[in-house]
Amino acid sequence: MALPIVDPALYESQLATKVERFLSEAEALELPAPAIFRSPPLHYRLRAEFRIWHDGERLDYAMFAPEQPKVPVLIDSFPAGSQLINHLMPALRQRLQRDPLLRRKLFQVEFLTTLSGEALVTLVYHRRLDESWLEAAGPLRRELGIELIGRSRGQKIVLERDWLTEELEVNGRTYSYQQIENSFTQPNGAINQSMLSWAQEVLGERDDDLLELYCGNGNFTMPLARGFRRVLATEISKTSIASAQLNARRNRVNNVELVRMSSEEISAALNGVRPFRRLAHLDLASYAFRTLLVDPPRAGLDAGTLELAKNFERILYISCNPKTLLENLTALKQTHQARTVALFDQFPYTEHLECGVLLERC
Repeated sequence: MALPIVDPALYESQLATKVERFLSEAEALELPAPAIFRSPPLHYRLRAEFRIWHDGERLDYAMFAPEQPKVPVLIDSFPAGSQLINHLMPALRQRLQRDPLLRRKLFQVEFLTTLSGEALVTLVYHRRLDESWLEAAGPLRRELGIELIGRSRGQKIVLERDWLTEELEVNGRTYSYQQIENSFTQPNGAINQSMLSWAQEVLGERDDDLLELYCGNGNFTMPLARGFRRVLATEISKTSIASAQLNARRNRVNNVELVRMSSEEISAALNGVRPFRRLAHLDLASYAFRTLLVDPPRAGLDAGTLELAKNFERILYISCNPKTLLENLTALKQTHQARTVALFDQFPYTEHLECGVLLERC
């Protein structure tokens, strides 16, 4: 598959193709007509990474198409990337090109930006970084007004901090998030705000408790906690859990308990299969869980989590893979019915489509 062509003139047709494919594949499930959430047609990606192509003393950003993995496509600008990424790309390239120490054996550049206007750049090398690199990198960080990290095999040098602060508007309220370099964050900020607002609206305000699996840095947790008595949120990544705990304090969310556990482990705990020390401080029996939020990886829900989900009155399922979503919905259709469906164009000009489904017990 070739690199996507980012052309606003093609936006509506590419989205229509994806929606039609989803509707065709989901036809047997007789889902409600979906709400469609469009992405900005340009400058929608807050993250980007490029290989660095060396030609003598010249540097270029490069990407590689899957069908020609050894043939570089040189990149001057990146219209899918945020305006801040496009502002930084030429300035960074020129600055690196002037400094032999900073460009030597530079392999890759990674950009992380936010809707709030912050930027973090990671320079990845095929050599060990020393004090001389650090001395050269400091002025680069100050000149470009960015956070800066140097990486090589087994090495990470952080000049100031390895995280940014993002601010997201959700139904008229602003939420603040720490986003750490090399950890998962939603790539399309505008669509992320749409997803959070939609999720908050369809769940509304409840008098029960929410169990959230795959909570990441608390992206959904923070706004949704306002509608529930209590929330128990789980995530396997230690880094993400630490960020989620910080984000709860930042947003003054006091009704959330965050636990580092996999979906398989929390399913085993709630089904009484085995106890866990990480839950010893909680009285699970005191929770009135009737709502489940899942945002699994592309593989979808495992068999144990699917069985756990059948016990809930309502399930909010966020999916980055329509194929596994539809497989899971087929497994749940004996106990639950889809009430609301939304399609989010998280990755314009690609085949990928993000989905949201609210299911209620039959």
